[in-house]
Amino acid sequence: MIAVAGLACLAAAALLVLERSRSASPTGLVAVDHVADGDTIVVEGDVRVRLVQIDTPEVYGEPECFGEQASAETKRLLPAGTKVRLVRDPATDDVDAFGRLLRYVVRADGLEVNLRLVADGAAAPYFFDGVRGAHATALLQAAVKARSAGKGLWGACPNTPLAPERGVATGPA
Repeated sequence: MIAVAGLACLAAAALLVLERSRSASPTGLVAVDHVADGDTIVVEGDVRVRLVQIDTPEVYGEPECFGEQASAETKRLLPAGTKVRLVRDPATDDVDAFGRLLRYVVRADGLEVNLRLVADGAAAPYFFDGVRGAHATALLQAAVKARSAGKGLWGACPNTPLAPERGVATGPA
């Protein structure tokens, strides 16, 4: 119970910082501070953001096949200082169990980062608890196309199943 309350406090604090950042930026854009891993970034105000509806191979704990490359791709797409819009999907939770905001990340130039990572084979669709958000169909189509072409993790880790209800599991690095 205490852990849940603590996570709720962290999430509330993150939302408050984000709202302050948005009010300082009339465009609704925030700056990327750094990329934590392939599917998690930190934006100004030390707000952690988990890219919603996708999953990348792990780089921490038990590193997975293509984890380092997936993180490198996210860093290439979102270098520090990149202005992004964080878009909530009403079908999904607002924050995850770790207090991270769950968002689609759209660069100021219009690039939809979540979708690009899947199209490049650096990520796979992940519909946590079976919830399919607004871009589920596009994410699935991009994954099928990337897998057929052997792009990214699909070529480097050929036995990886496309299992959006469970997330990506590429095996050991």
